[in-house]
Amino acid sequence: MTTRFIEIMVGLFVVLGILALFMLAMKVSNLSGLTRSDSYEISAYFENVGGLKVRSPVTVAGVRVGQVTGIVYNSDRYEAQVSMRIGVMHDYFPIDTTASIYTAGLLGEQYVALEPGAEDDVLKTGDTIEFTQSALVLEEIIGKIVVKLTSG
Repeated sequence: MTTRFIEIMVGLFVVLGILALFMLAMKVSNLSGLTRSDSYEISAYFENVGGLKVRSPVTVAGVRVGQVTGIVYNSDRYEAQVSMRIGVMHDYFPIDTTASIYTAGLLGEQYVALEPGAEDDVLKTGDTIEFTQSALVLEEIIGKIVVKLTSG
């Protein structure tokens, strides 16, 4: 009778462990995102997106307000177009808002940081952020330093 009880308890413990790992995986992968009904979509063009990925966070002052929904190359502008979904509770960003790509943490996860401007008109669905700052790519910086050192 006691061995049966121990086997059941071990089984429950294993099931709870698997559920905890599943919840952790969902949290880390940012799959719990915004839906179309509670958000609006905007875009921005960058010369270089570095390691930015779909589902990367969009933040303002370190607070997550949305996520990246798509990254495509625009052959007309020769730049990467980044689509972002922003929560409707954050529908107050001026049209002169600036978007920058930054790196967070030791693993180098990249995200989009928005810095609100001062205009009265606000961004709406389908609008494009005109002022952007591309990602800093470590390889480019090292390459420029090496060229300067070898030429001078």
